Amino acid sequence: MSKNNSISAYSESTFSWIRCDGKGSFLNSPILKEWCENQIDNGATCLVIDLHACKGMDSTFMGTMAGLAMRLMKLPKGKLQVAEPGQRNQKSLEDLGLDVLMQIDPADGIWRDEIDAIRGKLQPCVPNGMQEKAEAPHVLYAHKKLCEADERNTQKFGTVLDFLEAEVKAKESTEK
Repeated sequence: MSKNNSISAYSESTFSWIRCDGKGSFLNSPILKEWCENQIDNGATCLVIDLHACKGMDSTFMGTMAGLAMRLMKLPKGKLQVAEPGQRNQKSLEDLGLDVLMQIDPADGIWRDEIDAIRGKLQPCVPNGMQEKAEAPHVLYAHKKLCEADERNTQKFGTVLDFLEAEVKAKESTEK
């Protein structure tokens, strides 16, 4: 993954912050998922995804965000917040109906007055090496989450789901 499409993060007691620089895509969404799930497993209930420097997101990245938001919604006080998405990214999230799962640029975000300081503390997230092996299953997972989030997405991504399910099954049968 290039430095231009990187993920960096910072965690403190009241929230966990993760930032996408460049494009949010199927290439860096496994890193987003892994880091955020680790934070949730360790007790985090507020994840903030910083999209200020994100030039755009593909459906896999947004589906990964949806999956994280759904997981957090099951926790007391759990929430996924999106910081400074810009018009294009906000519209992309809204077009897929994801704005009902996450708080987009909330005015009452407890991190509001600390954005510059938080960004100064970010550390790069490095891939765990599983991305190549798990690419199709991850993309399938993300698209299933998009369809769970809004049934209208099933029409948009039905063919993609069919293709990915077949690819995952074929790969599993050759690995046995």
